[in-house]
Amino acid sequence: MKFMKLGTRPDTFYTEEATRSVISDVPSDFVVHINNISYLLHKFPLLPKCGLLQRLCSDSDDSSTVSIELHDLPGGEEAFELCAKYCYGITIDLSAHNFVPAFCAAKFLRMTESIEKGNFVLKLEYFFNSCILEGWKDSITTLQTTAKLTEWSENLGIIRKCIDSIAQKILTAPEKVTWSYTYTRPGYKKTRESIPRDWWTEDISDLDIDLFRFIITAIRSTYMLPPQLIGEALHVYACRWLPDTKRIKPHESSVSQNDDDVTEKNRRILESIVSMIPEDRGSVSAGFLLRLLGIANYLGASPVLKTELIRKSSLQIEEATVSDLVFPSQSSSSQHLYDTDLVLSVVESFLILWRRQPPETVENTRLIRAIRKVGKLIDTYLQVVSRDKNMPVSKVVSLAEALPDIARKDHDDLYKAINIYLKEHPDLGKEDKKRLCRSLDCQKLSREVRAHAVKNERLPLRTVVQVLFFEQEKGSRATDSRMLPRELFSRGKQMQISGEELNKLHLGGDEQSVRMEEMRRTPMPNLNKLHLGGDEQSVRLEEMRRTAMPESSTRDFPKNKRPDKNSQLESEIEEVESKWEKDAREEGISGSKLDPKKILQSRIRLDHGPDKVRDR
Repeated sequence: MKFMKLGTRPDTFYTEEATRSVISDVPSDFVVHINNISYLLHKFPLLPKCGLLQRLCSDSDDSSTVSIELHDLPGGEEAFELCAKYCYGITIDLSAHNFVPAFCAAKFLRMTESIEKGNFVLKLEYFFNSCILEGWKDSITTLQTTAKLTEWSENLGIIRKCIDSIAQKILTAPEKVTWSYTYTRPGYKKTRESIPRDWWTEDISDLDIDLFRFIITAIRSTYMLPPQLIGEALHVYACRWLPDTKRIKPHESSVSQNDDDVTEKNRRILESIVSMIPEDRGSVSAGFLLRLLGIANYLGASPVLKTELIRKSSLQIEEATVSDLVFPSQSSSSQHLYDTDLVLSVVESFLILWRRQPPETVENTRLIRAIRKVGKLIDTYLQVVSRDKNMPVSKVVSLAEALPDIARKDHDDLYKAINIYLKEHPDLGKEDKKRLCRSLDCQKLSREVRAHAVKNERLPLRTVVQVLFFEQEKGSRATDSRMLPRELFSRGKQMQISGEELNKLHLGGDEQSVRMEEMRRTPMPNLNKLHLGGDEQSVRLEEMRRTAMPESSTRDFPKNKRPDKNSQLESEIEEVESKWEKDAREEGISGSKLDPKKILQSRIRLDHGPDKVRDR
């Protein structure tokens, strides 16, 4: 930082209570009142250099003491004292920190060339043009000091000249940068040979938001910098001034009345940053947009601003990570930790834009790839929020069902999320379990996950049955006799759930039922005989067919009897489920260590009684 020293005399100003005086043998004859301070000075050094003081003292006698008030002097008493010391010849040091108040006060006092040649204003202008504007940090510091004297600085051209100087240096090629700058990125070593393109972003982030916007507008108007550099500057500024909502504890998430001024300032900063984001895709990252969205939710920003951020975030959501979606809940009434509604809004906005895209082949491939990334992202996010013990099942279900079928190539990650939720919420009711599992498509589960699902006592019984029947259908088409589906189908047969019951079981959704007609159409030449545990008794597929009730018979059932049979069937299923779960707990069966044969035998024992098992 550069300095300019004027004057040679030592400082002889001293303070006595609220009065500033100059040590002199000559008594004071000129009193200046500025705010709450009075200056006892002399006419002979001040009047020759200050045109304003000459005019105010023109009617007074030379021998009389003159008292004036200058409460409206820009810069206040500090700026006036600089001008007074200059008139006395006392040494003063000028820099970027005190240039603006000194220059504005000198202009106010009319310390110009017309009053005296080589006056204070001329020397200040020379220092400003030759030193301050030539320096990088000096220009930024001077621009910062204009915040207290905005109107004067704007009228005198200080703001415009500083912005032009800063913008010119920003547009300089990195290899030609010779001035000092601040760059504190982790792992970066500052050398003359490796000057980064965004070397300027940290220094200008110290400015007020309005001044920062002026600089960004100036450099964008030249079209010389790529949108990514503009986006990086916005990102650095947001990190410098906006709160990090992810580090705020839940009980601190609500804004108190004492922070109203800070909150309003942060809202204004947020609105300005969002308005400056370039429309070019990739100018800012998806993580940055989602962070701004979380901050907007925390600050209680306007719905218009939230909608704009949701739209921008949805355009790049496939580039986001799970940590980007973890928004702390801002609701004072809810006990859960995560704001899934905000994520759901972004996903719904993405789907609206996704469905509007043209259906060309190349575009369609890109769109499928994008929505598959989003599906993978959301399923992984569900695994995180499912660990929240206070997370309502409705939040998880609504987010899981928001995506179309094409978004998931497989349902393995969705199954993991459901399993985590069931594990963290052991007291979940049966109806809620059914709601949670209705979005699960067992046909899209891998072999390992299907094997785990059959042994998973947390799942509703109807979901397990659905897995068994899909395995039956899959095993009927398999050529390898050693494949897993044959064993699973054998277990399904031993459970001896009648076709009529299966026809009425809702598997994967409230309206979806297991249709036995599809099982009839599936050829099963290799399943005519299946041996269970070495028994000689064969499982005949014809028995399964005979016990199945067609869909038409269900539809044709008299309306006055259907509710009774349905309620009877539901109660039987629930009884089987509860007995099986109780038995599993008594035998100490847990999670992934379950033996499939033990599970099957326990289900057979519950369903048919111990005598029937012995008979078989």
